[in-house]
Amino acid sequence: MSTKISNWPAATPLWVDLGVDHPEAAKAFYADLFGWEFVSGGQEAGGYQLAQLRGRAVAGMGPKQDPGTPTSWTTFLASDDVDLTAKKIVASGGQLLAEPFDVDQSGRMALAADSSGATFGVWQAGTHIGAERVNEHGALCWNELHTRDYSAARSFYAEVFDVSYQDVSEEGLVYSTIRRPFDGREVGGVHHDTALPDHTPNHWMTWFASDYVAGTATRAVELGATLLGPVEENALGRMVVVRGPQGEVFGVIDAPRTSD
Repeated sequence: MSTKISNWPAATPLWVDLGVDHPEAAKAFYADLFGWEFVSGGQEAGGYQLAQLRGRAVAGMGPKQDPGTPTSWTTFLASDDVDLTAKKIVASGGQLLAEPFDVDQSGRMALAADSSGATFGVWQAGTHIGAERVNEHGALCWNELHTRDYSAARSFYAEVFDVSYQDVSEEGLVYSTIRRPFDGREVGGVHHDTALPDHTPNHWMTWFASDYVAGTATRAVELGATLLGPVEENALGRMVVVRGPQGEVFGVIDAPRTSD
């Protein structure tokens, strides 16, 4: 079971999208790598496209709003009231990059940076619930925050989204899973990433599932991407981090054998 037809509970990472300099090239890359097909977001969408797997939405893609910004995947967190969430973001030391606004009938959204500068989106569903297919090959399966300010970041998201945490740290790794308030389900992670290069900001990382991680990694390189390390294996399965042809970084990991 990997499809979703109802609204995602608040605080769930429910959507990712990518702004690029060359949309057609990006579409060709992800269509080949993951089998995505693309449909227009509508006449007022400014070139925004919905990526689909077998007729269900998995991600968004479009031209950059600001050509000077880095190419990166943006994680959106679910909210039942974007305007209230926006107020909490500011009160908790974050910054609004785009005040709440309506996206036709699709939903209402805001863009923000947390107290340590990591960018994320907030989405209140209308007709568009976010990802409709997850946890299978070519679909979103995990989102995690890479931050130098581990304690501050945990406090920020707890204050804004009322999440709690499960510490899963081990030798050489400081990491917590994020538990949403609705049912305590683990829906994301916070990584105290002390290895971030100086020029790399704190950021949310997007992971896509694959049925064959090594094969996906090989094909990504053939399509012009770069691997930021070898394919590795741990308790969660095989994984690899990829830099796409236009500079965006994302992870590929074994497809989980669980429901959404």
